[in-house]
Amino acid sequence: RYFDLQKLQQLAESIKAHGILEPLLVRPIAGDRYELVAGERRYRAAKEVGLQEVPVVIRELSDLQAVELALIENLQREDLNPVEETEGILTLLGAKLNMPTSEVPQLLHRLAKRGSDNVVGNEETLEVVESIFQIVGKLSWESFATHRLPLLNLPQPVLEALRAGKIEYTKARALARVKDPGVLNDLLAQTTAEQWSLSQIRAAITEKTKSAKSENTELKQRFSQVSKTLKSSTVWEDPGKR
Repeated sequence: RYFDLQKLQQLAESIKAHGILEPLLVRPIAGDRYELVAGERRYRAAKEVGLQEVPVVIRELSDLQAVELALIENLQREDLNPVEETEGILTLLGAKLNMPTSEVPQLLHRLAKRGSDNVVGNEETLEVVESIFQIVGKLSWESFATHRLPLLNLPQPVLEALRAGKIEYTKARALARVKDPGVLNDLLAQTTAEQWSLSQIRAAITEKTKSAKSENTELKQRFSQVSKTLKSSTVWEDPGKR
């Protein structure tokens, strides 16, 4: 979903100089039309430099096969950000297991909870899951369930920034610890605008936390002082003043 404009421009310059070295993958649909299955970056870059024709490989593919090939090609890209990679793997798992993508995380958690050596009644499911992660070739399904699925629970502003490639995963996790939405949005804006390092983010969070604690302490002291004043006041003895 997200395309790095700088890298897309670099690809466009390469295509302008050398042409498209790897054909796009398409499948025939109604009439004389074709649907792009894999190679959208190449297609966009080709349009950018004004090409009228591009080399393609034409294959007869079902809807499921087209989705699988498109996802697998994208998942093997080196520059794919962790959010899109996670969502892509979930979509691929849902397609292969014939179940809604939204139910896949629960399935993986159940498999992880039972253990890969004791998955009674789920041997076939486990085989499908393992085969997909072998194709993707980046991490195991256990690691995916433990370390990748939680990132989808990040606060929405942080998740969107991570998806758009504006911040790295480590920075996103650090920012996610901030509970105050207003403070979080301020820190996120400064992080992306000024390209803060992870250490700068942590320092800013610490400073904000100290400031909040100091304010809380001051408020408690003021409340305590007011309470003492009220308790010792003679106002309670006079019905009118009370």
